[in-house]
Amino acid sequence: MRTPLDSPFSPGSDTVPRVWAGRTSQLGDWRDVLRPRRVAGIHERGRTVLGEAGSGKSSLVRRIAREASEAGDWTTPQLRIPSGTDPIRRVASALLDLSSAAGLPSAREQRIGDLLRRVEMVAASGISLSVRAQDGPEPYTALTGLLVEIGRAAIRHGDVVVTIHIDEVQNISDENARSQLLIALGDALTHEETVDVPGGLQIERGLPIAVYLTGLPEFADMAGARAGATFARRFRTTTLDAIDDDALMSALPPFVIEGWPVADDAGGGGRVFMEPAAQRAVVDLARGEPFLFQLAGERAWYAGTGDLITAEHVRSGWREAAPEAEAHVQRILDRLPAPGSREPIHRGHGRTRTGGTNTDEHRPDDGPREGDRRGADRAAPGPHPRNHPARQAVPLPAPRRRGVPDRDLALVRTIRSSAAGGPVPPDGPATRAAARTAGINATNKTLQGLH
Repeated sequence: MRTPLDSPFSPGSDTVPRVWAGRTSQLGDWRDVLRPRRVAGIHERGRTVLGEAGSGKSSLVRRIAREASEAGDWTTPQLRIPSGTDPIRRVASALLDLSSAAGLPSAREQRIGDLLRRVEMVAASGISLSVRAQDGPEPYTALTGLLVEIGRAAIRHGDVVVTIHIDEVQNISDENARSQLLIALGDALTHEETVDVPGGLQIERGLPIAVYLTGLPEFADMAGARAGATFARRFRTTTLDAIDDDALMSALPPFVIEGWPVADDAGGGGRVFMEPAAQRAVVDLARGEPFLFQLAGERAWYAGTGDLITAEHVRSGWREAAPEAEAHVQRILDRLPAPGSREPIHRGHGRTRTGGTNTDEHRPDDGPREGDRRGADRAAPGPHPRNHPARQAVPLPAPRRRGVPDRDLALVRTIRSSAAGGPVPPDGPATRAAARTAGINATNKTLQGLH
């Protein structure tokens, strides 16, 4: 018997769901590249993971941080930066906590004591300290200094990585604060430490420090326009797209084959199964969106109490979830400028769309993008997907902003059609072409007609 208490699906923000789907390349990057190289003292850039709300970026890094903590690494919590706040203070406070894990407060060196006191002042006053107090280093220099000392302690400890996660970085609207924070983190990532090795030799090595920044896609423009090549050299940016259907399907076999373990009323255990048709229905409704995948699974679980989740449970649960799902998609659509508009996206940041042409001169190399369920259409030969011949075969409006799925129109149609009990619209070339060629005005008009 299943109850809401036993549901393993978690559509809530920033949670690490028990039913995990996709993002294997990012998880593999941490396990196989970033962590091993930083432990070995080999320089590796920080990671910037960007994506629209619901794309799973924060959940992804929270999972990485959880794995790091379970392995004994020194990790910060998710450092969420609200709008209008001082990020320097938030990070300084977290570094003081890490310094305790590193044993720095018990160190006898006067320089470490002085550094800790300075960072305590930064945690209390933030970036404004640089204006009011001239008896010590700038706040960002103090942060770098403390990070270096924590990294040195990690080297002495052995097989430990200092992992920092800063979330909602697009909210750092103050250019001075953003610049100081990125420089402080970047200087620690590129620091060269002299260490002794067997044979009486000395070598230079990097510190075992890993930095993850997560936020909305416009942060790439915000940081790149000012920091330019420096930011691109110190941070590798990945913009998450939708998860392909095969990855979503592979997350559900435990339900279909062996059942999901739950507690029963007698204090023992039972298992909840999912019929294959229900598995396919959940994946189809998700349309590659992690949030919608978790939402569809959760509502299907809530739709009954038996030990088998059926396709009808998926459909009935989705009818209840459709308003929330549609609001999620609409929020993404609302962030887009009107076709042909010269107004930048989101409070003056982001790529300007000018008469159907993107202005990319100041954009740093964004690195790899997560493949989506339209993989064949995304396989562009050059750096910009719009260069693909399949896209050139149809007249395109001004391309949508990086990180916004091209399938929004088809997705909203699917949500409304399935909620009304109708068939899912066909997922063929015509549907995809319509989704690409429709501008925002046409999209809104279509949405109004579907009500």
